[in-house]
Amino acid sequence: MKEPGDQDTDGRRLDKSKSDGKRSLSSLKSASKYSQYVEDLAPASEEVEEEVKKKISENFFYDYTELISMPFVTPDSNIPLDLLTLVHSFGYDCRKRANLQLLDSNTVIYIAGNQLIFLNLKTKEQMYLRSSSGRGIGVIGVHPDKTYFTVAEKGVFPKIIIYEYPSLKPYRILQDGTELGYAYVDFDNSGTLLASVGSSPDYTLTIWNWKEEQPILRTKAFSQEVFKVTFNPEDDEQLTTSGSGHIKFWEMALTFTGLKLQGSLGRFGKTATTDIEGYMQLPDGKVLSGSEWGNMLLWEGGLIKVELCRAARKSCHQGPINQIMLDEGEVITIGADGCIRIWDFETVDTADSIDDTGLLEIEPINELQVGKNVKLFSMIKMNEIGSNFWLAQDANGAIWKLDLSFSNITQDPDCLFSFHSGAVEALAVSPLTYLMATTALDCSVRIYDFASKTPLAQMKFKQGGTALAWVPQLVSYTGAQIIAGFEDGVVRILELYDPKGLTIFAGRKKISDADIILKQVFKPHTARVTALAYERDGEILATGSKDQTVFFFEVEKDYKPIGYITTPGPVRQLVWSSNSHPDSTLLIICENGYVLETPLPTIKEEEENRDVVSYEIKDMDIKYFHFSSVKSKILRLIEIEKRKALRDLKKKEKEERRKQLAAEMGEDGEKELQVEEEEEEEEEEPLPEIFIPSTPCHILCGFYSEPGKFWVSLGGYDAGFLYHCEFPLYDQSTAITKKKDEPFDFRLLEDTEDNPIQTITFSIHQDMMFCGMQNGAIRVYILSQNKPSLINTEYYWHFNIHDNNYGCIKGICTSFDDRFLVTTGADSNIFVFTIFSEFELKKDIKAEVPSPRFGIETEPIPKDIEDPKAYSIENARRKRQHDKLMKEVEEIKAGKREKLKALRNEFWKLLEMNQGLPKHMQFKRTDFDIDSKIRAEIGRKTAFKIQQVEKELAWEKEKHQIGLMKLQNRFRESLESDTIVVHAIQSDHKISSYRLVKPSKYCKSKRTSLSDRRTSKLERLEKEGAGRKDSQKDTGGNISVPEESIIEKGKKFRPKTLSEIMVENQIEKTRKLILKAERAQLKIQQRKKEWEELYKSKPQDDFEDPRDVQAIKEAQLYMGDFNLKTAADYKIPEHMRINAAKKEEELGHLDTLAHSKKKNMNKCILSLRDLKVAVIEEIQCLVQELKSIQSTLHVSKHIPIPEVPQILPEEVPEKRFQYDEETLLNFKRQQIKIQDETSSQLEKGESAISGGGFLRLSSIKDSDLTTRDSLSRSSKASSFSVDTVKFLEFEKADPIDIELEVMKRDEIKHLYMQQYLTNRIKELIVTFDAELHLLRHQKLKLDTQMKLSDLHHVTLFQEMLLLKNFEKQENILQERVNSLDKEEQDMQWKINETLKEMEEKKNEIAKLQDQEKALYAGFQAAIGENNKFANFLTKVLKKRIKRVKKKEVEGDADEDEESDESSEEESSLESDEDESGSDDEVFDDSICPTNCDVGLFELALQLREKRLDIEEALVEEKKIIDNLRKEHDTLSKKVKVVAANLNVAEEALEAYQREKQQRLNELLVVIPLKLHQVEHVVFGEIPNDLSGTLVFSNHSLGRLQERIIQLHEENSKQQKLNKECRERRKQLIREKREMAKTISKMEETVHQLMISKFGRVIDLEALQTLSVNTTLEELKIKKLRKELTNAKEMKMWEEKIAQVRWELMMKTKEHTKKLHQMNDLCIEKKKLDSRLNTLQNQQGNAFQGPRKADIVARQKVTELIQLQAERISALKEEIALLRKKGGLILPPIQPPQGEMKPMGL
Repeated sequence: MKEPGDQDTDGRRLDKSKSDGKRSLSSLKSASKYSQYVEDLAPASEEVEEEVKKKISENFFYDYTELISMPFVTPDSNIPLDLLTLVHSFGYDCRKRANLQLLDSNTVIYIAGNQLIFLNLKTKEQMYLRSSSGRGIGVIGVHPDKTYFTVAEKGVFPKIIIYEYPSLKPYRILQDGTELGYAYVDFDNSGTLLASVGSSPDYTLTIWNWKEEQPILRTKAFSQEVFKVTFNPEDDEQLTTSGSGHIKFWEMALTFTGLKLQGSLGRFGKTATTDIEGYMQLPDGKVLSGSEWGNMLLWEGGLIKVELCRAARKSCHQGPINQIMLDEGEVITIGADGCIRIWDFETVDTADSIDDTGLLEIEPINELQVGKNVKLFSMIKMNEIGSNFWLAQDANGAIWKLDLSFSNITQDPDCLFSFHSGAVEALAVSPLTYLMATTALDCSVRIYDFASKTPLAQMKFKQGGTALAWVPQLVSYTGAQIIAGFEDGVVRILELYDPKGLTIFAGRKKISDADIILKQVFKPHTARVTALAYERDGEILATGSKDQTVFFFEVEKDYKPIGYITTPGPVRQLVWSSNSHPDSTLLIICENGYVLETPLPTIKEEEENRDVVSYEIKDMDIKYFHFSSVKSKILRLIEIEKRKALRDLKKKEKEERRKQLAAEMGEDGEKELQVEEEEEEEEEEPLPEIFIPSTPCHILCGFYSEPGKFWVSLGGYDAGFLYHCEFPLYDQSTAITKKKDEPFDFRLLEDTEDNPIQTITFSIHQDMMFCGMQNGAIRVYILSQNKPSLINTEYYWHFNIHDNNYGCIKGICTSFDDRFLVTTGADSNIFVFTIFSEFELKKDIKAEVPSPRFGIETEPIPKDIEDPKAYSIENARRKRQHDKLMKEVEEIKAGKREKLKALRNEFWKLLEMNQGLPKHMQFKRTDFDIDSKIRAEIGRKTAFKIQQVEKELAWEKEKHQIGLMKLQNRFRESLESDTIVVHAIQSDHKISSYRLVKPSKYCKSKRTSLSDRRTSKLERLEKEGAGRKDSQKDTGGNISVPEESIIEKGKKFRPKTLSEIMVENQIEKTRKLILKAERAQLKIQQRKKEWEELYKSKPQDDFEDPRDVQAIKEAQLYMGDFNLKTAADYKIPEHMRINAAKKEEELGHLDTLAHSKKKNMNKCILSLRDLKVAVIEEIQCLVQELKSIQSTLHVSKHIPIPEVPQILPEEVPEKRFQYDEETLLNFKRQQIKIQDETSSQLEKGESAISGGGFLRLSSIKDSDLTTRDSLSRSSKASSFSVDTVKFLEFEKADPIDIELEVMKRDEIKHLYMQQYLTNRIKELIVTFDAELHLLRHQKLKLDTQMKLSDLHHVTLFQEMLLLKNFEKQENILQERVNSLDKEEQDMQWKINETLKEMEEKKNEIAKLQDQEKALYAGFQAAIGENNKFANFLTKVLKKRIKRVKKKEVEGDADEDEESDESSEEESSLESDEDESGSDDEVFDDSICPTNCDVGLFELALQLREKRLDIEEALVEEKKIIDNLRKEHDTLSKKVKVVAANLNVAEEALEAYQREKQQRLNELLVVIPLKLHQVEHVVFGEIPNDLSGTLVFSNHSLGRLQERIIQLHEENSKQQKLNKECRERRKQLIREKREMAKTISKMEETVHQLMISKFGRVIDLEALQTLSVNTTLEELKIKKLRKELTNAKEMKMWEEKIAQVRWELMMKTKEHTKKLHQMNDLCIEKKKLDSRLNTLQNQQGNAFQGPRKADIVARQKVTELIQLQAERISALKEEIALLRKKGGLILPPIQPPQGEMKPMGL
């Protein structure tokens, strides 16, 4: 059958069909659209027909049997094709990417080598789908509709096969997508496109139209490994790839050259380059990826927008993020740290960097810690309705079922399946039943029942397992023991048993089918154990290791060590000879080409073995074989045989041809044949050269064939053959490394040149040889039953099972009956096969787990060796022998030191004798030196050695100094004071101080919480309201400056005139009138307000006193039915709500209080210790004095001297670290002594050194030091008495009577002093003991308090931990409440501000309306009542005219905004104008009519402008009010929504508080009680169960009892008060009736008085508020001010006139003086002339009349005075007119032009 996928798979059709036209990619989303796209762009109709023909039918399927890979069987071998049949898989390749996919709610699929396994989660049944290539499966994928799944294979140009589910039929095959294997596949969201990316070396990215089996686009993804490729769920035109050190963003676009994949490589910038394993495309095109260090990277436009981390720069995960998903609006991250964290999508999507670091701190909403040793790799969601379950792939070997609902009923993580992680290192099968054991580097040993396909048990250790063997039946007849080797060199013996057979398990509900216990453990090696083998009789166990040793153990004596031998290389395999061999020998195969054969080791007696230094066996006859490569020789030999066979064939052909030519041609034929032979002769190619690799190839496995002979399989260059070798004769003269041994036979293995045999095993009947290959394949050779030898290896059965790249088979074994075959590989897979047999296998077979031994449950479990640095058996013995030898050497050294000490003492004696000789006979010190150079040399060598030792120990010294510093920082720096124990002197009582640690962090820190920062709404509104009012007052006070202040300032600079006083009086009078009216108005308003408040305070008929309501509420809350804290509807009061911060503060307060009390007590104890030191010093002085006194008394009169108390080491702990050389030497001696005592215990010898001697010696030394000063002082104090005694010893004359008298007096005095000092010592001791007893009693009380505080501390700490768990969610809820509360307050504030603005605008509108009314009233007053032009002037005033807007002048920006409004106004104005024009068509307001007062006309025009301004302002204010009203309505709606949300948030917070309180209630609180405090008794006895009781303090109980009495008293008082209130109510009703009658009478009296006085009933409020005419008063003030101005001006002119007059007078005086002089001269001249001209006429008569200038000036002044008098009279008339009500304002009087001319002078 020809597959459709083979047609044009290179994509050339698409290349031909590309065009320059721009088309959308959506046309490629389905097969029909894609074909249509090709048809439209095809160059010819013939190609269109071909394309239609090649279209694949929707119902087309491939044949599965033709696709799958089948086992290879050599032809003519008669080997059945189904020799092995896969029945079960116990493994899981958990480290393969995306190796867990979900097909439906119960079925998952995953890759296992060359099989795809379908696993039913409920029944745990497995189905298998084979690989088609036989080279493995790269990756799998599932269609979004779960109707198809993809299997992307591995191999040379592998296929992608799409299967239909659940029929499992091959639906489509995609070819030529990559060279060797696929790394990842992914369907788009609609399922029409498939993206695949290849693995090394090409990394090809291909987009497929998979239903048509055609590639749409293809390109190279990257130059390094690509992990993943996915479509964008929101946009199928976008893809993302990630891998090693990169992430790339792709987009499919139609360019002018056709459809292209355009990739943009993500640039990391400042962020370190990282491998990206997990990422997710966001709906808006951004990409969120993980990193190796656990943070999330948000990509936008090919750049990192922000790096997301947790608070305090903590990474989002501890390790790489392997997967990121978006589910139900939440971002889910899966980390290698075993955590799943949920993040808020909006927070992630809108994240942005806030500083130069590029980091943004966010916190997850929820998180789940799956387990400690869990490494999550991928996760898929299960299709279960109403639940949020996920399946997770654990890279540490498990499949988990996780519940991510995060609710109160969330289930714990459930481990559905558990597997080995990593390569399965070893395999062992039970010799009795269908049980097998496996181990791996994941530190576990697992037991399986492969017949019933059930995992039974597992056991975890600290190190990984490397070797495994089932203990033979000869050793354990039940087959229950397993021996395992580990990578740290430890060998453990495990015992398997059925726990159902134990009696102690009878009461348990769930019992496992099998269990494992540790039976024995020992450590024979220092490196990983590689092989374990039991001797054929089961007497000896041999263990091999990479440390190049083989250790032997005697099995019967509990694996007693026999000894070990060393090997030339690391041990690969151990094989004991079979029973067919005459002798039992061990075949040791080393990796580096050496093979050894050893006989059975001789077992020595224990007495012989006791004194042996090492376990090494040196006298064993070992045969060695050093493999030398012969492959090149074999290939050369094969080539020679081939050429020989070819020559023989040619020779035979020539003979036949010669005979044929001779028969036909005779002699001519022979000549012709000779010519042909000469022409055919050619030079032969040289034979292959002999090649021996420089590095020996590793031996992979081997086995015995005959005694002294064996087969081996090698890797590397020597692969492809099985070599038959034989041990050469033993030759001691030749070194082992120089030996070169060659095999004597070989077997060629087909197709194993690059795929050597890794492990070999035989069937029980020796008729089949099973080989595990390096590429994960199984090869079976059929052997002859009669002769089980490798005579022929041509016929075999071969099948690829494990992964071909990394699935090397590590172990292969058959069952005990040859019915099953088990294989384990490096790909974590474990496969079980049935071996073809003529007999049918029972279906329901099951392995029998061994029954437990008798007493197994009571046997002690041996102590395991968990430390990888523990001594091995050999090292332990060597260490023991070394310690013994060192002890002997130290004894020898000690003997030598004793001899040296004796010689040194003898030398010192000689020196002393020399010193005793006279000086002239003494030897000099240098005379004792035999040779001075020796001493110098010794000194030099000693100094050099000291220097060398210091250099050698410098690193150790520094290391120990740093260690000491760390220990001090860790243990001593945190201490404030150590424990000081003060002992009493006469009794055994003692008191110890507290070991005081520095205050905890809770004492120092105090943090606030969200709930602490939130205040009540009322407080905030009051504060904000007051603040806003103050701010408004502050701002408002600075806007306007009162006019009175300016006037008052002006008063200070000039004196007041009479006119000014008149103006001020008038202003003051007006102000007082206005103020009086305002006061009256205010008084009326206040009275109204009081009446309103009084009416408001009037209680309604159903009124209840708030105090009574509050009292009832309190009674309901606190009396009768109490809600306990455990109640479901309990509401936590605001003051009782607690959080972690408050609890930390409470905990810190408790710690501080306890710390202070302990500190005070320590101070008292320290003072007591100091008192003891002082007492001891004083006693020492008294004892010295007592001794000096007793030295003068007779012995019979001595009183026993009290012992001097000593300071014990416990009392001065601060001196325990003080030492000197003597202390160190004593410590060293004691250490040597302890080592000698514990030398028999090797493991505990070093750790058994005690520091007691050191402390005791140092403390005794310290006590001596402390008393040294006191001894010196006492010796000085008694020096005089001692000298006196010495003096009396020399003088022994007979005393006289006076001296005897004096001696008697002294004796009496000394006896008294002796008694006094003794009593004084006793008094000091008694006093000190009394102080200690008193302080001890106080400390006992304090100890009780401290224990109670510790219990309270534990309770508080538990509460704090619980509150911290609740804190995050509580903060989220509290933030929500706070934000909504703040939002509500802001909106309420805006509403209040809007209302204020509306009120202000309404006031402004009222003011504008008042102005408009005043304008019309003023106009009517101006025109008068009988003005004939009143109608005309009124029309002029009310006429609507079109005016230019101010905003049009200001700019064009505002013109657009106001155009609509202005147009509306203009249209309305024009309409009004038209209406007004219709009344009088000849109306013209631009011309004043004749006889009309021009002033009134101008006044009408001015008032019209004012009216228009007022109307425009009114329109604007009304628009503003409308906008404010709309804004108010919008805000009111929002406030309602926010208030509803706030109530919901507060309810959620309250529910969370209630849940927190319930969790707090669950905590246990310890309260110590004495028996007399328990008052709950049943039949006179204390019940056993006190859970239903309450704990009260005596004070609380007394208060409750007192409260009962108070409530009775209050009840009687309330009844009495109720009776009084009823009487009072009756009296008030009577008084109310009388008051109503009185009010009605007074109202009638008032009405009568009004009628009699005013003639009618008037409004008294209007009468009281009647004010003056403000306009008139303003005009009066204006008139006074005008008069004042005129008076000022007149005064100024008068001053000018006076100045001019004064100047005129001065000039007149000057002229007069000159005239007098002139007159005198004239008189003199006259006299002279009279004399001369007596006869002439009298000419002086012309100078006697008045001058003309004076006459003209006088006339002008008179005219000016007249003019001013006229103006004054005019002003007086105007003032008089204005004083009248309704007076007209006339234009000012203008003088004629002629009269104004004099003013210009």
